[in-house]
Amino acid sequence: MKICAATGNAGKLRELRRILEAQGHEVVSQKELGITIEPDETGTTFEENALIKAETICKASGLPTIADDSGLCVDALDGAPGVYSARYCGHHGDDEANNDKLLEKMKDVPAGQRGAKFVAAVCFILPEGRHLTCVGECPGRVAFERLAGDYGFGYDPLFIPDECGVGKTGKRPNTEGRSYAQLTPDEKDAISHRGNALAEMEKKLPDFLK
Repeated sequence: MKICAATGNAGKLRELRRILEAQGHEVVSQKELGITIEPDETGTTFEENALIKAETICKASGLPTIADDSGLCVDALDGAPGVYSARYCGHHGDDEANNDKLLEKMKDVPAGQRGAKFVAAVCFILPEGRHLTCVGECPGRVAFERLAGDYGFGYDPLFIPDECGVGKTGKRPNTEGRSYAQLTPDEKDAISHRGNALAEMEKKLPDFLK
């Protein structure tokens, strides 16, 4: 199936394309279709924002469209930054400033209280308006400093997942304490919030399309 990926985030597009193409789909980005609309994310949940993005870009592209809204929910911050993850610092898409603010907020939080989870809501919508939304989570904790690697984007250098992937689908404890940014694409996709949401969608899509 040819699917439009409703995102202008290069890192997110790489992950969506990598996972969806492995599932047998052809992925074209909204940028490749010449669509420059940036929908206002006015929802208060990941699911609401994913639907807003999917509906808007689907109307513009005329193609089945997939959109993702995701973020980091930190226990010690009552779930913040949550749906405001991309604009936590006060403006949209500044990864470094967002990471700086999170580190500052967490500077006095001890090791045993730094629990967090990444959450992704992925919405698939058809031009006729029917849509399917799946949610995936990945538990872990917030690091005390950036654990930068060769991969990742956003808060990835600060997030240490509880598990890492083995092969395409296996999992094992993340005993080395590596961050999302230090996991290879396969290691991340097998356990990530986005990978989990898209795996659930892969299961449900055949029935949805009947």
